[in-house]
Amino acid sequence: MPKKASEKSEMSTVEFFCQKTLRTEIAPPSIGNVQARIRSAARDLGWSYTRTKDAWYADPRISISPKELFRVEAISGLTYAREEMREHEHAIERADALLGGKNSHLLGEIVAAIVERLGLSHRAGNQG
Repeated sequence: MPKKASEKSEMSTVEFFCQKTLRTEIAPPSIGNVQARIRSAARDLGWSYTRTKDAWYADPRISISPKELFRVEAISGLTYAREEMREHEHAIERADALLGGKNSHLLGEIVAAIVERLGLSHRAGNQG
């Protein structure tokens, strides 16, 4: 049964990363058919066949744990998830600095950008 477009869009970045990495790096097509590739990936990752199959197909009912994600990275040699985590940590550090009042001008710019993005400034201007 094919997935609806709304179900496909619910796939998280982590699920997508794992699925893509399983299919291209950990168990590429050169290994054989899909079942053989899933078995190979399961062995390499130390996961059960069922867990690997769920990740392979990005089953929306599963959630990839950080430990599993780091294992996928270690086996594949890819560092996408770590880079994304670093970016999030940087964003959190910047937000902490802004909320601490260290750069009130920049905070004002961020608030203005959010208001503009939400379309609130346009609506507020038309009502006044």
